[in-house]
Amino acid sequence: MSSILFTTDNGVAYITLNRPDKFNSFNREMALAFQKALDNCENDESIRCIYITGNGKAFCAGQDLGEAIDPNGPELEQIVREHYNPIIQRLRKIEKPIVAAVNGVAAGAGANIALACDIVLATNSASFIQAFSKIALIPDSAGTFFLPRLVGMQRALALTMLGDKVSAEEAVSMGMIYKSFADDTFEAETKKIATILAQMPTKGLGLTKRLMNESYSNNLDQQLAMEKELQVQAGASEDFEEGVNAFLEKRKPVFKGK
Repeated sequence: MSSILFTTDNGVAYITLNRPDKFNSFNREMALAFQKALDNCENDESIRCIYITGNGKAFCAGQDLGEAIDPNGPELEQIVREHYNPIIQRLRKIEKPIVAAVNGVAAGAGANIALACDIVLATNSASFIQAFSKIALIPDSAGTFFLPRLVGMQRALALTMLGDKVSAEEAVSMGMIYKSFADDTFEAETKKIATILAQMPTKGLGLTKRLMNESYSNNLDQQLAMEKELQVQAGASEDFEEGVNAFLEKRKPVFKGK
């Protein structure tokens, strides 16, 4: 059985982490398959939104610790370098909207993979745990990068040091994630958001994502200059022309992502 399920529908690529018996924890095969799925999404112009979720009760429990301590398995340095770092880099560099649909517990690297996505949605019963301190490790998968930017340094340090379980409701209130939904409506509500994103001007959304990424390191003048440059690119897109024409003609635009 494949550890990654991949389907497409109406411009949305659905990537499902599929090791439910292991709470969708990552081993090497799954990490590499996930990277390949993300590459397929980036290279396929018909895909205009990426939706990531888990099969079963969990979103992702992070690293499969059985593999991590296996003397014949990859070493910890290799796991971080070849598995998780490339995943996070892809999530941030792919210029298409990426939705994390957190259907259950997201722990360790699983939590940080979710937080590296563009829009994080969760079931009301989901939870987020920076579980690294429980096994004497430090947060990886860019947890030390995104978490303090989302919730502030004090809270990020407390969550990573104490390993507290954060409910979906708490995650929304502290700005860690965007929204949570009742469990029985979660799939329909989150897929509706992904479908809406897939019908929007993909090029413009991708340029917006690039600007947000650069805002972490740019000063104000650099960011304003980059906004000017990328606004020109957005204005040269087919979707900009369609958007303006639709506005003037008082109709709903039909964007093609170009």
